[in-house]
Amino acid sequence: MRALVIKSTGSWYTVLPDADSEKESVQARLRGSLRLSGANSTAPVVVGDMVECVQNTEGEWVIDSVEERKNYLVRKSTNLSRQKHIIASNIDTLYIVVTLASPQTSLEFIDRVLAAAEAYSIEAKIVVNKIDIAEPNDYFREIYRKAGYQIMECSTVTGDGIAELREEVARKCVLFSGNSGVGKSSIINAIDSTIGARTGEISSYHQKGKHTTTFSEIFSFGSGGFLIDTPGIKGFGLVDIAKEELYHYFREIMKHSTHCSFHNCTHTHEPNCAVRDAVESEIIATERYDSYCKMMITDDEKYR
Repeated sequence: MRALVIKSTGSWYTVLPDADSEKESVQARLRGSLRLSGANSTAPVVVGDMVECVQNTEGEWVIDSVEERKNYLVRKSTNLSRQKHIIASNIDTLYIVVTLASPQTSLEFIDRVLAAAEAYSIEAKIVVNKIDIAEPNDYFREIYRKAGYQIMECSTVTGDGIAELREEVARKCVLFSGNSGVGKSSIINAIDSTIGARTGEISSYHQKGKHTTTFSEIFSFGSGGFLIDTPGIKGFGLVDIAKEELYHYFREIMKHSTHCSFHNCTHTHEPNCAVRDAVESEIIATERYDSYCKMMITDDEKYR
């Protein structure tokens, strides 16, 4: 049975048989060989995966194989191991939900997620939520428009921007990701009230959201398509990206790097660096360049 993985809770997976099957969603376990093959990851099977399932002699469904993924979003595992955490796979568009107050999303976090999306060929857009509290200024908008990213703005309180988002996500498999407390679940509910994603309150003391989603899950839109809801995350550690390749995943840095004097320019200290010239000329936003330089220094401690 071919099926889509729509929920992962650790030992069990909820899978939805494909359109040719009349079965409803079923619970399935992993075959042992798959568990071993995914030893370098926190989970060898993730939401968004297309899998082949079989029934064992006890009548339980078992995930026997996983189809090749067209893409996936991955970050460093939050524990002290060297494992990576694949958040979801087969994503049409990633929406990075950010807020400029209550809580404030750091630009470096945004740039880390954007770099990961670039590295794994995922279309990414930025959604600024809670504009009833704090709207992005022109400078914020310009930082990411210079880099070639679309910025969408919304408020679940006033309803501004929700209709545009609803039209955007129809008939696609999309992922909403961001720090805890930015209102991902509230946006999801506003887009489609039948989904019923859980929402949480903001801690007034820490100004950080309480985790209300503890695992990734796919919901079906009433208008067609799927939405992947993920746990709120504090940091985003990049994995499987060599330092000498990092600039490839900053669109504007990659564009200007072709004019550098040295083919192996790191864009941090070399003479005749077209990237640093573009920063000085304000063609590349200083904030984006600063994020790039911070990622070049180290990822080993901050986002473990």
